[in-house]
Amino acid sequence: MNYEIIVVGGGHAGCEAALASARKNHKTLLVTGNIKNIADMPCNPSIGGSAKGIVVREIDALGGEMGRNADKSLLQIKMLNNKKGPAVQALRAQADKITYPQEMLKTLQNESNLDIKEELVKDLIVENNVVKGVILENEERISSKCVILTTGTYMKADILVGSTRHREGPHGEKPSNYLSENLERLGFTIKRLKTGTPQRIAKDSIDYSVLKMEPGDDCYHTFSFDNKIYYDKEKQVPCYLTYTTDETHKIIRENLNKSSMYGGLSDIRGIGPRYCPSIEDKVVRFADKERHQLFLEPESLYYDDIYLQGFSTSMPHEIQEQMVHSLPGLENAKILKYAYAIEYDAIYPTQLKQSLETKLIENLFTAGQINGTSGYEEAACQGLIAGINAALKIENREPLILKRNEAYIGVLIDDLVTKGIRDPYRLLTSRAEYRLLLRSDNADLRLSKIGYDLGLLPAERYKKLESKKQKIEEMLEFLKNNKITPKEEINNKLISFNSSPIKDGIKLYDLLRRPEIRMEHIKEFIDIPFDEEVIEQVEINIKYEGYIKKEEKEAEKMLTLENKKIPENIDYYSIHNLASEAKQKLTEVKPTSIGQALRISGVNPADISILSIYLKKNHNYES
Repeated sequence: MNYEIIVVGGGHAGCEAALASARKNHKTLLVTGNIKNIADMPCNPSIGGSAKGIVVREIDALGGEMGRNADKSLLQIKMLNNKKGPAVQALRAQADKITYPQEMLKTLQNESNLDIKEELVKDLIVENNVVKGVILENEERISSKCVILTTGTYMKADILVGSTRHREGPHGEKPSNYLSENLERLGFTIKRLKTGTPQRIAKDSIDYSVLKMEPGDDCYHTFSFDNKIYYDKEKQVPCYLTYTTDETHKIIRENLNKSSMYGGLSDIRGIGPRYCPSIEDKVVRFADKERHQLFLEPESLYYDDIYLQGFSTSMPHEIQEQMVHSLPGLENAKILKYAYAIEYDAIYPTQLKQSLETKLIENLFTAGQINGTSGYEEAACQGLIAGINAALKIENREPLILKRNEAYIGVLIDDLVTKGIRDPYRLLTSRAEYRLLLRSDNADLRLSKIGYDLGLLPAERYKKLESKKQKIEEMLEFLKNNKITPKEEINNKLISFNSSPIKDGIKLYDLLRRPEIRMEHIKEFIDIPFDEEVIEQVEINIKYEGYIKKEEKEAEKMLTLENKKIPENIDYYSIHNLASEAKQKLTEVKPTSIGQALRISGVNPADISILSIYLKKNHNYES
């Protein structure tokens, strides 16, 4: 059977890619090695986190599935950094590892334009540098107009423990043994990466009396702007906090040579994640730290595994026993599943266009860990964009390229294709120059119009957004048109709020601009006839008005440079006076604009000036 789009891999990237293309009315096939592992969570049992939680809301605003699916499977949810400013606040939830994949599989199976096939892909059908379909390991050939590779950590996957190496996937499944070799044959640069996972502990073998409980928030949250509540906030499952000890560090130091990473294996080429290091790395790299915090996180209501967050390792099992038993509360812990590292193949992401289509093979897209990222959320957002852009390619429409001031998704993809990677990429708030514009609370205002225009966001969702925008304008007018006057009762309240009393009437809008005044204080003076979602938006917009305008102005300058396009056929080696490194990096990345060229590592402002002069002289470029 012929398909329009084939998605290879059923992880978080594959699910979003397949749903996006199918919902855009393109006949789609999802090929996965094991249907039971669709939307699997092989590592941490959580969705969201710093920056990542904002990405989940962006996925939802564009019409993706991760946010809604996470809401259906919550064990616990909280807003991170709620004592800090809105630019760094993000949701993080513990998700049930049984419910989450089950719900996603139901969604996939109920999609009318989507078929699922259980098999491994070993090669691509390519003619004249255009992909035409896939070849399965059973030699079956399936044709398509576009292919999206979302292979996760399965390409030539090796499980590493101590001095042992086993060619298998995260759950012992058969890995993809041939695909990366065939991609290399097609001209792709393949990079070896590594990640890891910690032990799972039997719930009833933990002494909780010595641990600090970490409950969920006492108010309701949702990732999805549907705002449907599927959980009881009074029945959230708690996490717990413990710490490593001197004994833990001693055991690690004395057995470093037994770790796969530090001598157990001599042939490791994969580079591990900088921002999620193994416990061995932490002890070695941060030798001055007396202890490291570890979280005990529930994995599911349906089984008793507790995930030991922050304790990933590739030590032999007998050493892991000693390490775990040196932790407060885990002296008698029973290890249900031992930690391991996993090494796998990925493609170097500068070989991609900003649409996530590969530069070497037309109509071939890649998304997720195959592009050098880490994390479920980073994978899901790439899958969504790849699915959208594969569909748009078939429709002969321009690709969706989110800019750095529009979405964290835009930041992530631009970082990958422009700067490349050394280790698995993790999204951080510090990577976004315009993070006050890219908040968790306004993802729907930023992106829902795009999702609706693409046909992915239902009309009722978009209608709800339009109503919200209108209510925001109405509330702003309400605050500008209502004031309080200097009365003793009012001034006494202001003083109790640590605010200055007033001598003349003051508009509520201006009162709210005082740093110490919150909307909860305004409600002491007048009823606010708007819901909390609208109130939150208005308060942030008023409080941070100056900072927001400053970032918007900086973003406008960036967009000016983004609009200065660079032709595809530039021979950078023919441009005199360009630095050698700049020639090499510009040729590798093939930037589409001066703005992107500026962000390439190794290209400095002097190189940009020389490039601009060359373009003006030879390509009618306006500087």
